Amino acid sequence: MDHSMREMTINDIGAVLELWSSTEGLYPDDSDTERCLATYLERNPGLCLVAEQDGEIIAAVKCGQDGRRGYLHHLAVKKEYRRRGIGRSLVNAVLRSLKNQGIEKCNTFVLDDNSEAKAFWEHNGWDILEYYYRTLQKQTDTEI
Repeated sequence: MDHSMREMTINDIGAVLELWSSTEGLYPDDSDTERCLATYLERNPGLCLVAEQDGEIIAAVKCGQDGRRGYLHHLAVKKEYRRRGIGRSLVNAVLRSLKNQGIEKCNTFVLDDNSEAKAFWEHNGWDILEYYYRTLQKQTDTEI
């Protein structure tokens, strides 16, 4: 049951979006479309990866950087392949790529109710920070 790891390509987008959508605790949003992900891949070469077994994508991670910090999104491993080190392998490969690009820090995002993901990140030595966000597409009467 060996798997291989490689850079995500545009041809993988459909399978990756399906994986993310079917992974409990992971909720792709309006920016997780084929068009947006294709643009993301172009802007972040070597940072979005998939793991395959027998030609099937069994895990994926989306990562990008802004020149000073990496941002890791949507790490997902199919349920039947978990606890085999696949997620950790993907993360470590992404962190090596970030380091090779001169990036020294990386953040990831986990929803409050995703206890399995929180346990994974904490077990692998990540510290907890809190973030606030705002969706810019939704117009409000108040602006900052």
